[in-house]
Parts: sequence; C-alpha cells; structure tokens
Amino acid sequence: MSGIVFRRQRMVFPSHHCKCCSVPRIKGERVSFPYLQHGYAASCPKYVNLSPHATVSGSGGAQYSEQWLDAREKQKREKIAGIDQDELVDPSLLADEDSCFCEFRGVQIHHKVYDAESQSNNSSQSHTISQVAHSSSWKLGLPVILLHGFGASVYSWSRVMKPLAEITGSKVLAFDRPAFGLTSRVDASTHLSTGSNDAKPLNPYSLAFSVLATLHFIGFLEAEKIVLVGHSAGSLVAVDSYFEAPECIEALILIAPAILAPNAVQKLAKQDKVGRENQTEGEISNSNMLAKPFIKIFEILLKFTTYITQAIVQMTKGMTDMLNLMYKRALSAILRSAFGVMLIRVIIDKFGRAAVRNAWHDPNQVTEHVLNGYTKPLRAKGWDKALAEFTAATLANVQSESKSPMSKRLSEISCPVLIITGENDKIVPSWNAKRLSQAIPGSCLEVIKNCGHLPHEEKVDEFVSIVYKFLHGAFGDQKEPSLEAGAVV
Repeated sequence: MSGIVFRRQRMVFPSHHCKCCSVPRIKGERVSFPYLQHGYAASCPKYVNLSPHATVSGSGGAQYSEQWLDAREKQKREKIAGIDQDELVDPSLLADEDSCFCEFRGVQIHHKVYDAESQSNNSSQSHTISQVAHSSSWKLGLPVILLHGFGASVYSWSRVMKPLAEITGSKVLAFDRPAFGLTSRVDASTHLSTGSNDAKPLNPYSLAFSVLATLHFIGFLEAEKIVLVGHSAGSLVAVDSYFEAPECIEALILIAPAILAPNAVQKLAKQDKVGRENQTEGEISNSNMLAKPFIKIFEILLKFTTYITQAIVQMTKGMTDMLNLMYKRALSAILRSAFGVMLIRVIIDKFGRAAVRNAWHDPNQVTEHVLNGYTKPLRAKGWDKALAEFTAATLANVQSESKSPMSKRLSEISCPVLIITGENDKIVPSWNAKRLSQAIPGSCLEVIKNCGHLPHEEKVDEFVSIVYKFLHGAFGDQKEPSLEAGAVV
C-alpha cells in the first residue's frame, strides 16, 4: 500500500486526538496514505509541515510533494524594500535607453547626458519650463554636472535635466557615484584604484574618488569651466571638487546641502562677549592691585590653576579623540563584516521606502513610480556590500582628514554660490542652509515653501526658475531681477 512512512521514527500521539484538530487517532499507529487522503492532512496542516523527511508515492502524494516544495521555495525568496533578492543582476542590465557607461579607474560609471540641441527636437517639455527658458534669448553656454545625495541616483535628476539643458543652452550630465544607481559594484578589498600620482590605493567608495570622478567628467565634456550642482551629501563632493580645482568651477549650486554649517553669528557674539569680559576683568584687576596688593597674589594663583585645568582638558580631549578614532575604526570593521552587510539589508528593508516618503513634504507625490525609481538599484548584484563599504569609507574619511575641516574653509569659496533648501525639510533642516549661507561670502539663499528635502523633484518649476535667475544674475549681461545675497523667499 502506497503511503507516507517516516524514515527515522514513527509519529506517536500521546492521546487519541490530534492536539490541533479533532480527528481521532489510535495511539502508536503509523500514519499511512489513507489518512492523508481522507481528511487528516486537510484538517491538520501542522502535521504535514512536520514531515520533511517523508517519502511520497502515488498521484496524490506527488501533487502534495509539488505543493510542499513550491511553498518552501516561496519562503526562501527574500525581498528588500519590495525587491526580490534571488534574481540580482549586473547593473548594466538594468540600464535605460538613454543610459551611458564609461570606465574610470576600473569602475564602470553610469551616467546620462542631455544637451540643448536634443531639447530643440523634443516637444514633450513642460510649457512652464519653456516660458522660463524663452523669456530671454540669453543662454549661459556652460555645461552643468549634477551630483546626487546618499541613497539616490541619476533618477533623482530625471525631472530637471532636460529643463536645465534648455535654460543653459548646453550639456547637462549626471552620474551615479560608486555604491549607488547603476554604477558597477567593485570589491574594495581587491580593487586597487591607483593613478600615476597616487601614493596610496584609492578606495572607489571614498569621497576622494567621487571628487576625481567629477573632475574626470569635466574633461569628458571637453569643458574648461562648469556649473557644479550638488544635492544633500552630493554637496560635499561639489565643495571638495571646488577646492580641488577651483579654476574649473564657475558656480556652485547646493541643494539641501548636508554640510554642517558653522554657527558664525553666535561664534562672533561669543567672542565679543569674552573680549568685553576680559577687558572688564583687567580694569578691575588694576584698580584692586593698587588698593589691595594681596589680590595680585590671588590672581597669579588663579592663572596657575587655569593653566593646569587647560592642560588637563587638552589631555582629556586627546584621549577622547583617540577613543573616537578607535571607535570609528571598530565601527568600520563591523560595517565591512557579514554582520554589517546584514545590518545594512535590515535597515534598507525597514526604512528605505519610508525614507523616500519622508524626504517629500507632500507624501501624495510619492507614487509607486517614484519608489520604483529609488529601489531599482537594489536589483544590482553586490548593492549591499557596496553600501556597507561606502559607509565605512565615509567614516574613514572623517577619521583620517588631514586638511582643515570644511566648515573652516567655506569662507575661501570665491565663485558665485546658490543655496536652495525646502522650508519643510525633515532630513537637513532649512536653518542649517541659512547658517551655511552666512559662512560663504556673497552666497545667495532661496527657501522654497511647502517643500521637503527634494526641491528638484517636488517643486520642479520653481527650482528651475530660481536656478535660471541666479545664473542670469551672476553671468548675464542684461539687468534683470536677480537674487540678492542672503535673500529668502
């Protein structure tokens, strides 16, 4: 008689009834195929799940086996932010019709280019954008390079690339930084990105690599000068690129810049307050020295105590810096481990899609098409390891920074700078952009109302209009309404 027979041991029930159903069973009886046919499997699916070592024969058993294997196969499939992780492919296979790839130091960098000539043959442009572009015959004539932020890609610029090409009358290029978009994921541990002047191998996921890639695309466009646009963490790359080659950057546009701005106003006020206090203490000290000589001795002791205290503070600070360095190194090692990669996957799965919605002021604009655009790179092989490596490289960049902090170098920027921020930005608050504009001499600030972290996606028309007026005000020959330094809409 065909049926199911357990290989290791027989199923024995302690009572005459199954615990999860009311089907009577004889204590110690072997379960055979008739029981499976006449209701036991149907009424007690828990029992069927406990039979992975069963052998099946007969047509009914074969059907059951197929169903059981299909269920097991579905359970094995893992999804991250709704993307099936069992069918990951090479990033190049996910390319769009207008996608391009170029090799830079062993990395295949995905990018897209739009130019003014192609715009003239494209009739699908928004009429409002065309009105902005055609309101004046003036064209900038300089290429524009766009740098996306953390977790984004070329997709985030898809709404503004064509309009920007139209208003500038030149090429607009956006590329995916390593670890994002459709740029190839390389193994940083084995990939040595070295150049003729490099003393050390360059991590492809480092900030320095993104800076060099930006300068590479300036040459790719055969341009002497460009307008560099950075969004969020891309603003760090933009500013660093300026310091690396200021002669190539005609203007900077920073959108919701993730650059910690120095509190210039409060710092100056604090310095003035300290100066006044020191001056007052000096005057009082002189009068007291004439009236009461023993106060002079007290002041000497006080200064001595102050010096000792400062020495202790400096020593403590040095120990704190050392501990921070050790902590960051340990964290970097963890991120590069299997546990770190697993952690990255959990975070992206739990918060990835929610983070996209949180970046918009109006969540109703976050359609399924938008979510698919942001999650598409999760279909690329090695996306998780690359993202973990990028995070670790960012920590390494912070801990090994040999140059002066960026916050102290912002005053050295001499080209025209436009800062755009959303009034309702939940990721990088608008007050940070305001402080940043105070730290960069002559910079222009625009705050877009009812807008979140993505002005170039959420408020396309207003964003393009602001960029056009800024560029025309900075480089145009005709006098038209332009943004004043520090102006706020």
